[in-house]
Amino acid sequence: MNAGMPLKKSPLKFYILVFVLSVPFWLLGAIAQSLSERFPINLPVSSLMAVCPFVAALILANKEEKSYGIKKLVKTTFDYKKIKKKIWYVPIILLMPAVMLLSYGVMRFMARPLPEPNIQLFAIPILFALFFIGALCEEIGWMGYAIDPMQDRLGALAASLIMGAIWGIWHVVPYIQANHTLEWIVWQCIFSAAARVLIVWLYNSNGKSVFSSILFHTMINLSFSLFPNYGSHYDPAVTGIITAIVAVFAIFLWGPKSTSQHRHD
Repeated sequence: MNAGMPLKKSPLKFYILVFVLSVPFWLLGAIAQSLSERFPINLPVSSLMAVCPFVAALILANKEEKSYGIKKLVKTTFDYKKIKKKIWYVPIILLMPAVMLLSYGVMRFMARPLPEPNIQLFAIPILFALFFIGALCEEIGWMGYAIDPMQDRLGALAASLIMGAIWGIWHVVPYIQANHTLEWIVWQCIFSAAARVLIVWLYNSNGKSVFSSILFHTMINLSFSLFPNYGSHYDPAVTGIITAIVAVFAIFLWGPKSTSQHRHD
C-alpha cells in the first residue's frame, strides 16, 4: 500500500475496541458501586467509560494514517464553522430540553407523582462542562470516526439506527450498576436509537459537523440531569416515545437520506 493511501476505516473494529476498552471500567464500577451513591445524579463509576470511543478512534486513526490521522480526527472536535446557518443551533441546543419538558408535562397529565422542579442554577454550567467533556470523548469516536463509512455503505437512517442500538447496548452494564430495571433499560435503549437518529440528522444537515453532535449530546445529558431533580423521575418510556416521534418527523421533513447527502436549506 502506498504511504499516502489511508487504510479503510473499519466501524466493526472500532466497536469491538470500544467494548474491550470498556471492560476495566465495568469492573471498576462493580467494585466501587457504593461510590455512586455519593453523587446526586445516579451515575455509576463505570460511566467513565465515556473516554473509550475517543481512545478507540485515536488508536485506529494512528494505525491507518499515523499522526496525520490523529490530527485530522481531533480537528473535527471544534468544526463549528461547518454550521453555516446559525438557526441550526436552535434544535442543537433546545430540542432535548423541549423533549424533556414535554415529557414532564405528559407525566403530569398521566397523574404521575412528580416533585416540583428544583433546578440549582449554579450547577448548570458545572454540569454542562462535565457533560461536554464526556460527549466530546464519545462523539469524536461515534461521529468523527465510525458514522461516515457506515452511512456510505448502509445509508444514514440504517447507520444511525444500528449505531444507536450499539450505543444503547454499550450502556447496559452501567445501567445495571445504577440499579435500573430491565424494562427501564429496554426503553432507554429505544431512546438511544431515536436520539442517535437525531444526532446523525443534525450532523448531516450541518456539513457533517462533529461539534453539532457533541453539543446535542451534551444537551441530552444536561436535560436528563435536570429532570426534574438530577434525573430523579426520568422515565425513558415517555421520553423515548416522544424522541422517536421527533425523529420520525425529522425523517419525514428532511428525508431519510439526511438522517446522507440531502440538506434542507
